[in-house]
Amino acid sequence: MMIKFTALHPILWTEKLEESIGFYTHILDFNLNERNDNWQWASLEKDDVQIMLTKPNSHENFKGIGFTGSFYFNVDDVDQLWEDLKTKAEICYEIETFEWEMREFAIYDNNGYILQFGQHIDEISKTE
Repeated sequence: MMIKFTALHPILWTEKLEESIGFYTHILDFNLNERNDNWQWASLEKDDVQIMLTKPNSHENFKGIGFTGSFYFNVDDVDQLWEDLKTKAEICYEIETFEWEMREFAIYDNNGYILQFGQHIDEISKTE
């Protein structure tokens, strides 16, 4: 029997929980679903994307942001999102159409995590 994976919900560690909630809700328009201040944890959602934010547990020996990758979001209007975010967030790289047929850009969140946003060029031509 094949086991079906049904979702992936990243948990981002942050020492700036309040600021991080603000970034994701005010800059990226996520909704705050749930929050537990005793746990220093929050759950956020936008459309089909869910993420959690948490302060690291004391036993984790946290030494700062150490994620060695990025979070890639597929969106349905990458150009409009670029126009909206390019003056609101620190830019990692500007919008560009790449040879792998994705139009994308990347920003940094308030913690330094890289957030990439992309749309396949075939989808862009359908909306124009």
